[in-house]
Amino acid sequence: MIREKVIRPLPGLPMVLLALGILGINTWLLVNAAQVPTPRSIVLGLAIYVLTAIALGGFLVVQPNEAKVLTLFGKYSGTVKEAGFWWVNPFTRKTRLSLRTRNFETAKLKVNDAHGNPIEIGSIVVWRVVDTAEAMFEVDDYEHYVKVQSESAVRGLASSYPYDAHNTGEAALSSHAAEVAANLMAQVQERLGKAGVQVLEARISHLAYAQEIAHAMLQRQQAGAIIAARYRIVEGAVGMVENALELLAQKNILHLDDERKAAMVSNLLVVLCGERGTQPVVNTGTLYTS
Repeated sequence: MIREKVIRPLPGLPMVLLALGILGINTWLLVNAAQVPTPRSIVLGLAIYVLTAIALGGFLVVQPNEAKVLTLFGKYSGTVKEAGFWWVNPFTRKTRLSLRTRNFETAKLKVNDAHGNPIEIGSIVVWRVVDTAEAMFEVDDYEHYVKVQSESAVRGLASSYPYDAHNTGEAALSSHAAEVAANLMAQVQERLGKAGVQVLEARISHLAYAQEIAHAMLQRQQAGAIIAARYRIVEGAVGMVENALELLAQKNILHLDDERKAAMVSNLLVVLCGERGTQPVVNTGTLYTS
């Protein structure tokens, strides 16, 4: 693998002054030589002009959070990362590469979760180039590579988690956002590391059931919520009935046999668990005669 080699080329301003000085001296010599012109002096003066013009092609400007990747006749020479005005070999090819932080949002992908349910999922990946040599020479187009590999990681992530957790302690896409984001970031980084890219953040930006099962899954979620609510209501009602019977027994307010306890428990559970308001019923008899 080609590793990044950071170089610091010659400062550009002294080279500009040097080039201007050479041009000035050469012009002065040509003016003096024009009085007694010789082929040698003319050819030498023109050659100096041509070489100076070629040397002017070696100047480059590097902006903050930018790099210039240098190649000389097909061979990697190094990378200039320090911002400023520089001069390098004029025959060097200079390729600009941004080191700024970038974000990429994947398309809304339709995949199957761990339970085989079709879902729609999308993500946002925040990344930047940290190794310019790998980004330029290890992959064909590093920006397209980031896009394709990020979507591949999202597909792999979606198939390893269910949309909803149906068992206690089970990690799910909808309920364990931090864990899912950490796993996604690790998978994306593993794929993009060979391209000289560092992943700064990766998280789910869109998550929903596919349209064909969205209504059925909504009903399922509603049923689960209703069942959970009913369970909590019944659990609380049983506790209240138990406390009521204990208080009655402790304060000797009533002495109930098993049949009367059963009737009282039944009435209290109806009152506490019913959805509608209770209606009082006047009992003119007893539990044994009416």
